[in-house]
Amino acid sequence: MTVRRIGFGAKRLGGRGVVDLGRPGDAAQVKGLLRRAVELGVNHIDTAAFYPTFAHLEQPRDFTGLNWANDAIRQALAPYPNDLVIATKVGPTESGLARPDQLRGLVEDNLRQLGLDCLDLVYLRQTGLETVAEHFGVLAELREAGMIRHLGLSNVRAEHLSQAQEIAPVVAVQNRYGVDFGRVNDAMLTACGEQGIAFVPFFALTGTGREVGGLTHSDPVQTIARDRGATPAQIRIAWTLARGPHVLAIPGTGDPAHLIENLAAATVHLSPAELATLNALPSID
Repeated sequence: MTVRRIGFGAKRLGGRGVVDLGRPGDAAQVKGLLRRAVELGVNHIDTAAFYPTFAHLEQPRDFTGLNWANDAIRQALAPYPNDLVIATKVGPTESGLARPDQLRGLVEDNLRQLGLDCLDLVYLRQTGLETVAEHFGVLAELREAGMIRHLGLSNVRAEHLSQAQEIAPVVAVQNRYGVDFGRVNDAMLTACGEQGIAFVPFFALTGTGREVGGLTHSDPVQTIARDRGATPAQIRIAWTLARGPHVLAIPGTGDPAHLIENLAAATVHLSPAELATLNALPSID
């Protein structure tokens, strides 16, 4: 599947301070933001059935269930454009990592919430597994059954990628990664590039803020942004894309203005000197 290099992450759709969740009109604002993203050329949306419950956000009116991000995407965009790729994740539940026998139900939840007969891309989001073989094997069976087109991995180590590839093709990997955060995954990014696998970092903007959100502050990033008349977020996204043609960005926001700014990062091309400065920043892993 071919997608534009800057997509949209659905986790921040209900970011505090942008949408006052639960009030009339909030659902319309969320749906309007999604439609605007597609109008601006976004054809890759990253979501999950467990968004945004784990971010401790309330449910906007007009959406069903606490895990409302998928519901919002369906209401806003279905019937979907032919070129739109929706990637989702399964694994986490409120009680911990799902057992292998629970994964089919989680995939079915995503199908129902998104209003799809087949999911474009499903990541296994693992936590604490020595081997992903049993979990990934279930997803591979669901792929063979026609419920999933492509498979990915999230929050994994090199050995997890090897284990999964023995079972079925892996088209994308999602790990934490940013200018000054998660650079322990440099080797994973390189390995994905060598094997033709998309690398789709999360926390690329929030860094150590992780689930809390907000832009990570770094003096060199701020300086380069000021010199270029760009936003710090645009510099971080531009650096992400500069890491290789196989690297995709999925910045999320609930703010229409930030959406436009984030997508404009595609026009920011950092100089070799600027890249060297940012590459040299110490990383918190």
